[in-house]
Amino acid sequence: MSEQGKGSAPASAAAPAPGSDTYKGWLFKWTNYLKGYQRRWFVLSNGLLSYYRTQAEMAHTCRGTINLATAHIDTEDACNIVLSSGGRTYHLKASTEVERQRWVTALELAKAKAIRMMNDQSDDSGDEEPTSQSDRSEIQGTLKILVSKLDDLSTCNDLIAKHGAALQRSLSELEGLKVPVEGGEKIKAVNERATLFRITSNAMINACRDFLDLAETHSRRWQRALQYEREQRIHLEETIEQLAKQHNSLERAWREAPTLVSTTPSAPTANKGGSERLHKEEASDEDENTEYFDAMEDSPEFITVTATENTQHRRSQSNLSGASGSQPNHWNQDDHMSPSCNDVSGKEVQPRRQRRTRVPDKPNYSLNLWSIMKNCIGKELSKIPMPVNFNEPLSMLQRLTEDLEYHELLDKAARCDSSLEQMCLVAAFSVSSYSTTVHRTAKPFNPLLGETYELDRQEEFGYRSLCEQVSHHPPAAAHHVISQRGWTLWQEITIASKFRGKYLSIMPLGAIHLQFHSSGNHYVWRKVTSTVHNIIVGKLWIDQSGDIEIVNHRTKETCQLKFSPYSYFSRDVPRKVTGMVADSEGQAHYILSGTWDDKIESAKIIQSSRGGSGSEGKQKTVYQTLSPKLLWKKYPLPENAENMYYFSALALTLNEPEEGVGLTDSRLRPDQKLMEEGRWDEANSEKQRLEEKQRAVRRRREAEASDAVDEGKEYEGYQPLWFHQRRDSVTGETNFVYNGGYWEAKERQDWSMCPNIF
Repeated sequence: MSEQGKGSAPASAAAPAPGSDTYKGWLFKWTNYLKGYQRRWFVLSNGLLSYYRTQAEMAHTCRGTINLATAHIDTEDACNIVLSSGGRTYHLKASTEVERQRWVTALELAKAKAIRMMNDQSDDSGDEEPTSQSDRSEIQGTLKILVSKLDDLSTCNDLIAKHGAALQRSLSELEGLKVPVEGGEKIKAVNERATLFRITSNAMINACRDFLDLAETHSRRWQRALQYEREQRIHLEETIEQLAKQHNSLERAWREAPTLVSTTPSAPTANKGGSERLHKEEASDEDENTEYFDAMEDSPEFITVTATENTQHRRSQSNLSGASGSQPNHWNQDDHMSPSCNDVSGKEVQPRRQRRTRVPDKPNYSLNLWSIMKNCIGKELSKIPMPVNFNEPLSMLQRLTEDLEYHELLDKAARCDSSLEQMCLVAAFSVSSYSTTVHRTAKPFNPLLGETYELDRQEEFGYRSLCEQVSHHPPAAAHHVISQRGWTLWQEITIASKFRGKYLSIMPLGAIHLQFHSSGNHYVWRKVTSTVHNIIVGKLWIDQSGDIEIVNHRTKETCQLKFSPYSYFSRDVPRKVTGMVADSEGQAHYILSGTWDDKIESAKIIQSSRGGSGSEGKQKTVYQTLSPKLLWKKYPLPENAENMYYFSALALTLNEPEEGVGLTDSRLRPDQKLMEEGRWDEANSEKQRLEEKQRAVRRRREAEASDAVDEGKEYEGYQPLWFHQRRDSVTGETNFVYNGGYWEAKERQDWSMCPNIF
């Protein structure tokens, strides 16, 4: 074992005394047999020992953490410390024995404190903390003082034991002395040790007295505070019970009462006296039927209040009267969307062609290490093929096409007169593309360079979709969809991924463009990060997290969507999505809420006001909204989906044989086809053949490029067949857009220009 930098720098830097809440310093940590011990900055705080490469890393990157409550602390020799907890072991080395002892003392105290805190939490899990910030800080300060006094007691106890043992030895030596001169010296030494013992004992007694005084002084106050919190909790429970009873009685009364005012909201004019009476009668109902929702994190804090059926009459004219373009001021509660786009039923036209509803069941093949390693013998790392056991029988181009699962949202949006209503539907469409991923942990096939995929649903749903793999390093796919129902969508997606030990982050790079033909509204947004958890051990599961900003570049209206990452400790609904639609001046008009695996709802804002301060001192905005309306709801999975790779109804049809498709279409890819049929061993062999063929073509292109450079000629390189690069006038980015010509070639059945990639 090599020790690097040992003794080159002090082992600690401004580390407080053991027993404090935080203890910091340099230690040497064993890394591996090549690098040996490496100098790391360790921080002991709140029962957790964390380490960093440098002190500057404390602000952003923690290299590892171990919980001392369940850790075992051992000392191997004069300078070594061994910490082990839950299968994780840290071998640490201090620069000196004194420094090692300081760390051991600090670790033992922190472990004891962590165990006490854990036991206290399990015993008093029902007790709530005092709500006052000043009370919390005062109690924390008192606890720090008590811990400090307890450390003083421990130190004095150690000193008493040490000096007491020395005194006993001196007295024993005194008894055996015979020489008077030597006896005088020993007696002098005994007196000095007795004096030290007396001083230490006095310090011990004084420290005990201070500790007991503090404990007695504050115990009464803690008892009063605890009693007060218990009374408040009982009062709160009684209040909630009363509210629940009132809610039930109101609900029964509402069901039994006749609908006397059912036609009132649709009448924009009413007599003055009648409206005044209506206001007086409804005033008491407003507070009883309001609902409060928490705001999005990382955004201006706000509260939404759902208005009653008639409350919106009184509020709608106060502000936001021109909230949605040509939309009238008075909105019916049952009609948040304009008549042209208020249909939220499922697919509008039944398919004319009966498409398949199942694929062969996934074989129950066990994946062992040898099935992978036998393909790696004697090969370079770059040539090792990943087996199809990790895949699903679809390519990345087909997964990209699955974004069109809920295309009817765009059909509906194309009929909207209001751009803000249209924005809500576009936002719902952007979220719906993630609904198919919740159970889809398998990896799609990487497309070969030049591979294409078409989805022609023009007769059934009015759209045609085309994808092409336009680059292999980095892998990039271009996608173009045109619909006869008034919209065009195009995107170029490059997948970047980072393996972080326990999980894999997948970051789609590139913008998605959507343009509506009649209005010219041009929307642009980007995808969020997908994370696959439990890569090494455990059951795989997928989460989506991050922010989406949708911008209408014609009107400058925006929508902010937040995908909340899953947290075991969060009380929020898993896979939560929240959002807000605002006009070009930043004024909010709609609140969006839901989950990316189930549904999205929108609520129209009819009034906003400034409320009280939030938890961080920020002033909240209170939005009064109409009742939320459903924008999108996920279709149920087909029967037996768990045995068919959790494919949706659309995904089941993507590999269905289609007449007249291009020669590079993913449906014709042999390894993918063999995997779908359950012939995985043959699929692995075919996949290896295709990848080797692609490498040979790439080597040939590289040789041609090298020859062209030697001859002083210009080499153009690979060019996609159906897409070309162009600078986008809206975003200023260079991306691939559709050339045209594919569907015409399909009509002629002329695929002579297609490369032989399979």
